[in-house]
Amino acid sequence: MKADKAKVARLLKTARGQIDGVLKMIDGDQYCIDIANQIMAAEAVLQRANKEIIRAHMECCVLEATKSGDEEERRKKLDEIAAVLDKLAR
Repeated sequence: MKADKAKVARLLKTARGQIDGVLKMIDGDQYCIDIANQIMAAEAVLQRANKEIIRAHMECCVLEATKSGDEEERRKKLDEIAAVLDKLAR
């Protein structure tokens, strides 16, 4: 993985903390909208982590494949990005 590991780990730990908080809110029978808002906050942090990983993949792996002149490898990397973008668009 070429992304900033410390940054991604920090984001994921933040999301984990938020999810733990949501579980406590559920156990504590908290208000539904408050729980929903916390879930959306955790999703936003996970999206930021994913964007960091995808950005780094494009800057490193895709760029390296393009510079290498290996057309098959370049196409593979572009297909991977297209598949991830398809999933994100759902």
